[in-house]
Amino acid sequence: MAIAAPRPVGQTPAAPAARTRVAIAGATGYAGQELVRLLARHPAAMLTAAMSSGATSAPRPMPALARIWDGEITPLNVDRLAADADVVFLALPEAAAAEIGTALVQRGVRVIDLSGAFRIRNDADRQRWYPATTALPAGVVYGLPERDGDAIRDAKLVSCPGCYPTAALLALLPLADAGLLEGSVVVDAKSGVSGAGKTPSERTHFSENHGSVAAYGIFSHRHTAEIEQELERPVTFVPHLVPLDRGILETIYATLRRGTIEAHVSDTLQRAYASAPFVRLTGAALPEIKHVAYTNFCDIGWKVDEPTGRLVLVSVLDNLLKGAAGQGVQNLNIVLGLDERAGLI
Repeated sequence: MAIAAPRPVGQTPAAPAARTRVAIAGATGYAGQELVRLLARHPAAMLTAAMSSGATSAPRPMPALARIWDGEITPLNVDRLAADADVVFLALPEAAAAEIGTALVQRGVRVIDLSGAFRIRNDADRQRWYPATTALPAGVVYGLPERDGDAIRDAKLVSCPGCYPTAALLALLPLADAGLLEGSVVVDAKSGVSGAGKTPSERTHFSENHGSVAAYGIFSHRHTAEIEQELERPVTFVPHLVPLDRGILETIYATLRRGTIEAHVSDTLQRAYASAPFVRLTGAALPEIKHVAYTNFCDIGWKVDEPTGRLVLVSVLDNLLKGAAGQGVQNLNIVLGLDERAGLI
């Protein structure tokens, strides 16, 4: 699976004659609110509706978005989504996204989904991790912009990668495609609390999370299946919850093919991302979460121990932007034939 070169950064196609109508289902969650913020200011999009995650929710304002978007969050209404939008963003729980995403595609509406409902292609694996998605509708594309741009342009439903997989795959895919990796990979990941979603739990309670770091989901996190699907090799994935509001840092351990040196790693990543506007390669200057917070960038650094063939990559991104809403808007730009940076920089 080769990394497809995205549209050159300096090349901006002619803007469409009219702005594309977009709507959001699930606008009250963390990623949903980021979508509202981005789409309300997007030069080629017109935000026609922002809905909650349920049909019985009471309409409510969004004070944080005052003077950015002064509309009202309304109850979820699939008929209105289909009637009022050309493209619908889903920031819903997986079961709801599986039902609504399929219904919208059948009604001719293009969908960009931030949930995991449509990410897993193998039926048995999907039944294990996302049982509400009994089948994938026609036209579903796994939408990592830096690799899948050609397929995204014609997709009926773009399934945006998860936040953890985005950081891992951007770091690893070019090296795997070039045949530089041997054996399995270990992904040690740390995420801010917003990655757990807006619904509170004991794990995300301030008194439990503050001043602590906790591993979770070992051998049972559904993002493992997604990373292994795209990377096509075994992965040991261990996520951790850290007391930050946003951001992901992944330290990735791999073994290089015999004879591979640091220059091969550097050249491979540089070639893969030469035209990628949102991947920044830092080499031996390892990146940090604060470098990417509140942006759509993924920063990747690395170190190679040439005598032993050991490789350590560090990949960081903002889980609510490059890991969710920002990547969704980047995919919208590809669908519309725009510069990928539109509305994001």
